[in-house]
Amino acid sequence: MPTIPWTTPNQPAPGTTTALVMASRFEVRTLRDVPRFFLRSLAAWRQVRRAPGALGASLVAEPLRRTFWTLSAWEGREQLNAYAAAEPHRTIMRELRATMRDSVFVFWEVPVGELPISWDDARRRALAQAQSR
Repeated sequence: MPTIPWTTPNQPAPGTTTALVMASRFEVRTLRDVPRFFLRSLAAWRQVRRAPGALGASLVAEPLRRTFWTLSAWEGREQLNAYAAAEPHRTIMRELRATMRDSVFVFWEVPVGELPISWDDARRRALAQAQSR
């Protein structure tokens, strides 16, 4: 299970006490879609490492299950939205839409002192979100 461990691109701005956390789970339609999704994920990963307001991020790939997990923390929704709207992420989302079988996103806030978030907590929340749909 290839994992990109938690990386902290930026320290919280002075006065930032909480972080917005986002966990996502993506499942692609076929095994043929896995390499493309993985390579595009790496491009998005490079982008998050330079994104203003990104407080941390990690990625787990389960290629044989056709599943990818992301976990990130942000100073706020504005910074997360700016990242998603910027290139290359915006184009990546559009390019990969047809390959997706399922995707789940879950958001919550934590004190910045509790970063990094554990993968166990993130997976539990994402799976609970998927089951509630």
